[in-house]
Amino acid sequence: MLTAFARAFRTPDLRKKLLFTLGIIVVYRVGTHVPIPGVNYKAVQQCVGEAGANQGLFGLVNMFSGGALLQITVFALGIMPYITASIILQLLTVVIPRLEALKKEGQAGTTKITQYTRYLTVALAILQGTGLVATARSGALFSGCSVASSIVPDQAIFSTITMVICMTAGTAVVMWLGELITDRGIGNGMSILMFISIAATFPGNLWAIKKQGTLAGGWIEFGTVILVGLVMVALVVFVEQAQRRIPVQYAKRMIGRRSYGGTSTYIPLKVNQAGVIPVIFASSLLYIPALVAQFAGGNSGWKQWVTQNLTKGDHPIYITSYFLLIVFFAFFYVAISFNPEEVADNMKKYGGFIPGIRAGRPTAEYLSYVLNRITWPGSLYLGLIALVPTMALVGFNANQNFPFGGTSILIIVGVGLETVKQIESQLQQRNYEGFLR
Repeated sequence: MLTAFARAFRTPDLRKKLLFTLGIIVVYRVGTHVPIPGVNYKAVQQCVGEAGANQGLFGLVNMFSGGALLQITVFALGIMPYITASIILQLLTVVIPRLEALKKEGQAGTTKITQYTRYLTVALAILQGTGLVATARSGALFSGCSVASSIVPDQAIFSTITMVICMTAGTAVVMWLGELITDRGIGNGMSILMFISIAATFPGNLWAIKKQGTLAGGWIEFGTVILVGLVMVALVVFVEQAQRRIPVQYAKRMIGRRSYGGTSTYIPLKVNQAGVIPVIFASSLLYIPALVAQFAGGNSGWKQWVTQNLTKGDHPIYITSYFLLIVFFAFFYVAISFNPEEVADNMKKYGGFIPGIRAGRPTAEYLSYVLNRITWPGSLYLGLIALVPTMALVGFNANQNFPFGGTSILIIVGVGLETVKQIESQLQQRNYEGFLR
């Protein structure tokens, strides 16, 4: 591994890409610590430092922003508006025929959809920025903090508009930085920034577990978390790389005097075909009733029920609802992202067939059958991984800061594997030895 890194930095163009990516990462991390105008930064630091500050409702968004959300900085919204916009466009592609036609047009259609994603990202950033300012002004961002109401001392409309514009501009800059990495750096830019945002929260969470620990000064709890984390990473790597390979044969075709086809290949169906999307969907859906109850006036019965059952991560109703939603969204996302009938039609068009299965409708039914079979273990695996931060190390009181589990570990491992593969492919292109040395 160290030899591969040394070879990467010895290759001039690859070294430029790696250094450019590292430079963009530094700029991004600096932006997560620049406060926006109109915020009492001392009050924010005090609320973040107080143990009673409630970060549960905003934990997912704060994780994707690299801790910038609760700091209310320029990059407070982080990459989350772009992720939401991308998911919405992907779902609308199935519903709206115009978007589906654009998707089939190749590079030109993809460019158009990317442009729509940018517009929707800016619109969502304005909406989420307004909500964040209103939440911080009401004191609900840190419900357990004594100075939460003084975080935004200026209640004027102009100050609110300035704060929203700053956060929206920060989101646009984050999106631009991600596209720069994609064009001139290594890996997918948005994924790299998401990776950095999540990894930046790991040291603080691990040190908080050590400080909260009681055995041998907290070092036993700290070592246990590291050990569990290594096991979780190994498990996630094993499942993420697992796939069911369906063999496909292509018949020979004579075009003129040339023979085409006659090759053997396979269709790789991953066990976790949906990736991390079901976890994000389930978290967002459970986040909505808790947020509505937080801003609702009075003390009605439904508000008390939501507060008691859907805001505490260790409550049985919350755990059950979260797990079932992840399983449902895993099947839902696989159903809209992989079309067995379209795959079967393409295979039939180019003379391909699965050995022992007739082309056309029987092939589509067989693919649906296999996909449903492997989606079950994939969805159960996602649900269990997502519940690890809630259920692991409860006896050590570390479940609030447990970093190895849920969305974070899935994204860290997935982006890490994909980036390493891209670096390896670039190295192989530049160090191909051939027959003679």
